[in-house]
Amino acid sequence: MILNCIAVDDEPLALGLVCAFIEQTPFLNLAGRFSSAVEALKIIHQQKIDLIFLDIQMPDLNGLELARILDHGNNPNRPRIIFTTAYNQFALEGYKVDALDYLLKPFNYEEFLRAAHKAMAYAELVNKPASAPIAENDAIENEYLFLKVEYQLVRIALNDIVYIESLKDYVKVWLQSSEKALLSLTSLKSLEEKLPAKRFMRIHRSYIVSLEKISAITRNSVQINKLNIAVGDQYKDAFNQFVSKWN
Repeated sequence: MILNCIAVDDEPLALGLVCAFIEQTPFLNLAGRFSSAVEALKIIHQQKIDLIFLDIQMPDLNGLELARILDHGNNPNRPRIIFTTAYNQFALEGYKVDALDYLLKPFNYEEFLRAAHKAMAYAELVNKPASAPIAENDAIENEYLFLKVEYQLVRIALNDIVYIESLKDYVKVWLQSSEKALLSLTSLKSLEEKLPAKRFMRIHRSYIVSLEKISAITRNSVQINKLNIAVGDQYKDAFNQFVSKWN
């Protein structure tokens, strides 16, 4: 697979370096180089661009503004972005616009190549043919989801998830295999839609639990390990239906 790339930077030396790095990377094709984000928008609309190496601080339209334009509507075919900047204070903003990586200037080819490999891994993942659906009675050990953690996609086995906790704009995914939760910039609603309803239930506006990991149930709460989680009022009907199956 070859990724069609453009580089956008208003600093000629920085732009030249990124373009040189792209041209010496076998799986990248340099489709254009631009000194402004406005100019870059034209080629993005004209041809299929897979990846943008994008500076942040530029006149007229900066890199974050361009990323937000491309992110509008959450189009899965939009170009992915690797930010190249001299300012680390934009890292969180880069994360919020779903950037694949964040290269802090000055960076060398090894760092560039590591980010490029992330982009290739992402492209191979989203372009992988869908496998045949798994029958309900089949083994479920290989079921998993990918979660964006920092600037990489992390593969998580569904049977490893204990519960998921909402934390403002983030979620914390607590795993059986780790004492430390994974932090991801996504919503509980988004994860709720991806998880199989037969194995996971949202019992509170801030919690989704693995039904397999529940160790005890009371009238108004569930216990997972030593944690008691209250069942929210708007989720009690669905929860009571689940409990009634075991009475």
